[in-house]
Amino acid sequence: MINAVQKQFPGIRINAQKIGGDFKSKLKTTLAAGSGGPDIVAFNDWVTELFPSADRFYNLYDLGAKDIEGDYLDWKWQLGVTPKGEMIAMPIDTGPTALFYRADLFEQAGLPTEPEEVHQMMGTWEDYFAAGEKLQKALGGKVKLLDNIGQVYSQVNAQSDKIYFDKNENFIGEDPSSSMKKAWDLAVKASQMGLLANASTFSSEWNAAMNNGKIASFVSAVWAKQILMDAAPDTAGKWRVARAPGGDGNNGGSFLAIMKTSKYPKESFEVMSWLLNPENQVTSFKELNLFPSASKALDSDVMKQKEDFFGGQATGEIFTESARNVKPSYFGTKYANLNGIVSRELSSVALQGKNPDKAWNDALSRVKKELLR
Repeated sequence: MINAVQKQFPGIRINAQKIGGDFKSKLKTTLAAGSGGPDIVAFNDWVTELFPSADRFYNLYDLGAKDIEGDYLDWKWQLGVTPKGEMIAMPIDTGPTALFYRADLFEQAGLPTEPEEVHQMMGTWEDYFAAGEKLQKALGGKVKLLDNIGQVYSQVNAQSDKIYFDKNENFIGEDPSSSMKKAWDLAVKASQMGLLANASTFSSEWNAAMNNGKIASFVSAVWAKQILMDAAPDTAGKWRVARAPGGDGNNGGSFLAIMKTSKYPKESFEVMSWLLNPENQVTSFKELNLFPSASKALDSDVMKQKEDFFGGQATGEIFTESARNVKPSYFGTKYANLNGIVSRELSSVALQGKNPDKAWNDALSRVKKELLR
């Protein structure tokens, strides 16, 4: 796409650089210094962590972003808008989630195998867990329903409108009816029901379990398709994708922003808005597997292409429906810090047998200390 940009804007010199190491820390250091950095910068879905440094970026609304706002999925667009209404980041791609499952193992267990029927039977997490109990019993306990406790927690959160904070940066976890507590309880329930293989996501153990048929399903984002294909080549044709239990969610997806140190904000915005227009997003999906954030790109016939690895299913149709129905959400400026704390306590429940209530209270205690820093 860089060559295409250079051709479209012959008067602008494009110098693309890939920054290695801890990119997030390097970017935050540059922002704190108030000098240096590129004109345009790309980053992942941790955009809310940059909101305290919003003044270090150009407000894209001042450069004409309002004119193209309607071209994009609203929930994705809003992720780049601060609570004060400043738009600091423009959507690149999305990570709509779905249920990946082994149709052959579901069939052996007497479960439905067609995506619509699977979703009808397993529309809630509780229904999904109940089906998992049936599957594990039918297959003699040789196969687990899911990969790990952290994945359940993160995917339930991915379906929520708030994760750790509301838009006023108030921590929501002390409310027993919060989405955070709901995600915790469902993850713990999956562990207590014995549904987890306890294979760390995308680890060598996870890869082997997927390839050897030890895990029957998992919930993840569209970008996990390629990871699964690389990890489990021996299972080609056996996988299918259905709408996720509990609702549609998003996990991942990147952004572009213009740093305040740029001397060419107008030109930078022109490049960004052209690069991320619906037509180019279709090209990026074909060439780079970047799932679109532009609504019209989701209407492309490329989303209807059948895939051999998934038994001839056009999984793009499932992920398109998911992308169109994601709830607008707010992560909060300290999302990564809190997520690490909670994830460690969850792991202690699944792997070390720690009492879930004690683990929850310990997580809340550590979160409170983190919020005082």
